[in-house]
Formats: sequence, C-alpha cells, structure tokens
Amino acid sequence: MQTQNDIPIKDLTTMRLGGSARLLTDVNTNDEVAAACREAKAKSLPIFVIGSGSNIIAKDQGFDGLIIRMRIPGFEIIADDDGSTTICVGAGENWDSIVERAVNMNLSGIEAMSAIPGTTGAGPVQNVGAYGQEIADTLVSLQAYDTQTDSFVTLSKADCKFAYRYSIFRGEAAGRYVITSVTLRLLKTQPRPPFYDSLQKYFEENNVQTFTVKIVRDAVMKLRQEKLPNPKYLPNSGSFFKNAIVNAEQIDNLKAIDPNIPLYKLADGKYKIPAGWLIERAGFKGKLLHGMRVHDKNALILINESAASYDDLASARDEIISKIYDMFHVRIEQEPLEI
Repeated sequence: MQTQNDIPIKDLTTMRLGGSARLLTDVNTNDEVAAACREAKAKSLPIFVIGSGSNIIAKDQGFDGLIIRMRIPGFEIIADDDGSTTICVGAGENWDSIVERAVNMNLSGIEAMSAIPGTTGAGPVQNVGAYGQEIADTLVSLQAYDTQTDSFVTLSKADCKFAYRYSIFRGEAAGRYVITSVTLRLLKTQPRPPFYDSLQKYFEENNVQTFTVKIVRDAVMKLRQEKLPNPKYLPNSGSFFKNAIVNAEQIDNLKAIDPNIPLYKLADGKYKIPAGWLIERAGFKGKLLHGMRVHDKNALILINESAASYDDLASARDEIISKIYDMFHVRIEQEPLEI
C-alpha cells in the first residue's frame, strides 16, 4: 500500500473537475483498508472512498484528507440451489464485468444494469439502478469496515435502508463505512415481460419475443450506447439528476400545468416523474450552460465541454433546477456525490 501526495482529483473522476487531494492510497485487501483508515484517524484526516470516480463531483478547493481508492478484487460462489446462486464480489471489481459474468452463468437479477460504469462497492451507496432493476433487488448483505468501531461488520439489506437512489451510506451513516465486498443472490429463472418502458418499447419495435438474460443485456447495452456519451471522450458523470418523486396531492396541479406529464405510481403511493422529461420540457436539451452541455440525446447527462471549475458546473445545475421548479413546482436533485 503506497500513499501519494497532492493528487489532482480531476484525474480521478470522469467529470474532470476539482482541486487536489492531500493524500491518495489504493487498497487491495481488507487489511489495507483498516491500515489506511487508522493512519488517517491518527493524523486527524477525513477520508473519502472512490472507485472509478464515475459518480463523484469534486470541488475546486480539493480535499484536505485521504482519498481511498477501492481496488479489492474477488468473485466467489457462496451458495447454490435449484433456484438461485449467491455470489460474494469484491468492492473493487468493475461492475459491468460482474454483470457480464452473471449473464454468462445464465443468472438473472442484474442484467438490466449492464454498462453502468463504476465499481461494485459503489452500487449500494446510492442503490444504483437502471431499466427497472436496482442493487437492492438482489443484495443479501455487504461487508464493510466501520471507522467508528475499528472493526469489520456485516450489514444486511435491511440495515442499508435502501430507497430510490438512497442508502444509509448517503444518509445517516455517510462517511462511516468502507464497503469491501457485496453479496448478491441471483436467480436461475429467465427475465419475463413486461419490462421497463423504454426497454419494452425496444423489444416491441424490434419484434423480440424470446427473452434471456443475454438478450436483455445486449438490448440495454445498445440503448445505453445510443443515449449515453462515453466519459473517456466526453467528460460526464452519467445521470446527473435523480428522477423527481412527488406526493399524490401534487398530481392534479401538475396535470393542470402540463396534461402530458409522465407519471409513474410507486409502491408507497407516491409518483415518479422522469427528470429527463422535465429538463427537456424546460428547454435545456442540447443547450450549453456555463461550459456544461446538456446532452442532446439524454437530458439527464451534463457533459463538461468547456467548464473550468466546479462553480461552472454548479451554476449550470442550479439554473436547470431553478427553472424546473419555477415551471412545475417540483425540485429535482443532483445524483452524484460531492467531495
């Protein structure tokens, strides 16, 4: 385990913005996680954990602490029966590689989350999801280092308190745990329609009537390739805004503003409104704001075209949020974490 000094955070994130981190260390084992955290504590330094940096926004002032970059590998089958296979995955494993491996094993449950950038350990932090699946659907438990108790703990799905793009790791326990492995239970059954709206539409338009995990994965990858810019060439952090969640009492007012507003009823009685639709309806799709380009194929994506600072990004973000609130009285929120 080697520690580097004064590392530009923009080189660690896909948005390519931000100042420097005082210290950076890569961790490849549980012991290295514990050692890094203890060293930071001894020096009274804050810590921040990253994977591939695809869902992190860095501020210009940098980070006067230790960034831990997760690199713990691992893939182990820990249980297997007639209906399911349970796997334990190292937090540093590339997420899409794990999805591909599961699909090759003919296991279902995460195939719709294909081509999501990032590491496996980042998944539970924001309950990552796509096309109708989310990590909470398959997660059994996870292992993490508890910085408060200086010990490794196992947290169950219930302990994580998952909700839409939320977990305790973004809420009351933010900064407390360093996730080191994730245990998922995947099914041996094949996916069945109806699928998430845009995926279902793709299958209908292409007359796909037979469904396997590989067919779903291939379709999702094609859809994402068409709609999402590659951060290697166009700096971005994927979906920048969360979908809006509104109470049932707001529905009549929203329909009065725009009768065509798409509304999806959730299990708790609330409704989801696609943030991309709101951004497009507000006239931002394809626009350049403070050096940030709203993607012309997916309005959820902000591309760093010429932004020189975090303030440029924040100005673009706030302008979008403000106009949508003025139009619909709905406040959308940023999805990526900030350091």
